Amino acid sequence: MTGLDWLIVAFALAMGVWGYQQGLIVGVLSLLGFAVGAFLGSRLGPALLADGSESPYAPATALAGALLVGGLVALSFEGVAITARARLLGVRGGRGGLAIAEALGGAVLLATLALGLAWLFGAVALNAPGAKGLRKAVQRSAILRALNDTFPPSSSILNTLNRIDPRVAIPGPDPNVGPPDSQIARDPDVRGDEDSVVQVLGTACGLGVSGSGWIAAPGLVVTNAHVVAGESDTTVSSSESDERLDATPVHYDPSNDLALLRVDGLDGDSLAFAPQVRSGTVGAVLGYPENGPFTIAPARVGSTGPVVTQDSYGNGPVTRLLTSLRGEVRSGNSGGPLVDAAGRVMGTLFAATTSGKPGGYAVPNAIVSDALGDSSGAVDTGPCTH
Repeated sequence: MTGLDWLIVAFALAMGVWGYQQGLIVGVLSLLGFAVGAFLGSRLGPALLADGSESPYAPATALAGALLVGGLVALSFEGVAITARARLLGVRGGRGGLAIAEALGGAVLLATLALGLAWLFGAVALNAPGAKGLRKAVQRSAILRALNDTFPPSSSILNTLNRIDPRVAIPGPDPNVGPPDSQIARDPDVRGDEDSVVQVLGTACGLGVSGSGWIAAPGLVVTNAHVVAGESDTTVSSSESDERLDATPVHYDPSNDLALLRVDGLDGDSLAFAPQVRSGTVGAVLGYPENGPFTIAPARVGSTGPVVTQDSYGNGPVTRLLTSLRGEVRSGNSGGPLVDAAGRVMGTLFAATTSGKPGGYAVPNAIVSDALGDSSGAVDTGPCTH
């Protein structure tokens, strides 16, 4: 337990005592008012900044606005809630069994809310620019680590405050293949690729972005352009180590949504390209979805061909080669490899389908292979995409 952990415990206990005094009815109605105000405040806060939601301080300002406006609205609901509690219980501050149960419910509710607020502050701190000391304190906290394991900072809960780890979804051809084979998740060659698949993290326009990548050559990682767009603090890490290694973009192609990163000191074997990618081949999507642990998701590859669609910034139309696949694609899978049963790369995932059966699209190997020959020096990653 760190000092931050003890502060969180004290805050949760204090909120629990207050919740016991207020009761569940007052707590629920006040929380409803807070939720309404918080939504309004989270939109008002960034609007006061010169750069609006594009400012690197937008998440922190949104959180401050949410707490301020949410608190004011909650107070306005409190009087109504106290009157409703008195009528429902028939007493004011009674000590009957129902009153005690209602008071305990209030204690549990506000103690849980305290943990939720601590998690939210920690999530914002992890994505705040220039807050290295605060990030280290959050990373060392046992309580926040447990909360982040259960509710990753890229999850839909934090997306209500600001968009983090967006999933690209585009229209495209149906893979027109059979369902994935779940057996592939237990294949030793596929599981052996774990050390060669990395998590890619960075901050763009004040938002934390999480994606995946794979090692194509010693110290060289393949990922998506939209995963690193607009970043100046990109790092990579593997499931074997909590250490984050600085990554330098050396190739950036928004038309094909492809980027290459040079990473000094990166361990892990390079993955090989599959010699042929035939439609219907059993495969697996490897990566770190939802900013969580390494995951293997069964898939089946479809056809590869030209498609009129958009680039990584949503601009278009552009004609590009896509490899379709059938299988579940989640936020954070972007940049990870689609591999066959031998653990060889059949494509680099970059998007999910917009309709029909669960599926997605990958950058074909031929495009990645050409990019590997154009990765000599550092390049700019342009503006952010979200």
